[in-house]
Amino acid sequence: MPEGHSVHRIARQFARNFVGRRIAVSSPQARFVDGAAMLDGKTMTASRAVGKQMFLEFDGVLWLRVHLGIYGAWDFAGEITTDATIRSAGGRMGQTNQRGTDEPAGLGEQAEGALADIAPGAMGVDDADGEDSVRSIGAPRLARVRMAEQEKEGELETFPPEPVGAVRVRLLTETAVADLRGPTACQVLEPAEVDAVIAKLGPDPLLDDSAEAEQRFVDVVRRKPTPIGLLLMDQSVVSGIGNVYRAEMLFRARLNPHTPGKLVPEETARALWRDWAYLLDLGVRTGQMMTMDDLDPDAYAKAMAKREDRHWVYKREGLPCRLCGTHIVLEEFGARKLYWCPKDQA
Repeated sequence: MPEGHSVHRIARQFARNFVGRRIAVSSPQARFVDGAAMLDGKTMTASRAVGKQMFLEFDGVLWLRVHLGIYGAWDFAGEITTDATIRSAGGRMGQTNQRGTDEPAGLGEQAEGALADIAPGAMGVDDADGEDSVRSIGAPRLARVRMAEQEKEGELETFPPEPVGAVRVRLLTETAVADLRGPTACQVLEPAEVDAVIAKLGPDPLLDDSAEAEQRFVDVVRRKPTPIGLLLMDQSVVSGIGNVYRAEMLFRARLNPHTPGKLVPEETARALWRDWAYLLDLGVRTGQMMTMDDLDPDAYAKAMAKREDRHWVYKREGLPCRLCGTHIVLEEFGARKLYWCPKDQA
């Protein structure tokens, strides 16, 4: 399931390539015909992500709400602008970082230097698992990766391209197209309905990193008997954390996933919130769920290229812990797979 950083990146792609433009909206799959008709011909006026949910505003009066869920993904084609670069999306490309003046703390001085030396437009490299791509953002799908790899680099032969597969919604401008496949939720909402959906979500540090948002998270966690490993996945507690970030954040905090929220020390709860804010920002800017710190430039480049080299515990069951050598444990926890070190997180 795409986690919060992916959804924020998708929202930024829409902001750069679709907001301010009149949109032709259709449903090639014919499962969203009525909703498409309500939006067709209107101008996209805003693009917003909150945790794992995205909201696209049309003419300031209607919103398209999308929750990708486990299988959903957006495919982009045409002239897609990333940073200052316009590229044809006919081939498979990495999405660039959202660069600012400050680089993330914690990567290590050498890696920070290497990060600063990478030219704009070259940051979001395609990793070996196809985790990051402008052409398709969402749940990684091997079949779609193969299709993209077979396409010739350069200009599309025709625009817009024919829809491929079960496209629930197609958003089309004169120069760009976005196709949505397999979402868990796809609906047209009025502003009050959007507010009601967002009100049920926990804080998202990329939208609100205030002391009040941090305190809201800490208070909710520390009054519940629910294990912290479940609370971090509860979108009403905090927005955007999925299975990867959950496992990695708990290891980084050296926290047992089964610890009841009410027994988590206040300073640890605050550290979890601040770590999520850091990791989410880094994920948005790089396109990768990078969770290892203090890497030299070579190790950083290796980690960016291969998922297995950028995580502490995720998908490392049976392998020795990178710190203590104890074998990483895999267990079913809240109907999801949980990876953790029984020694460092005892």
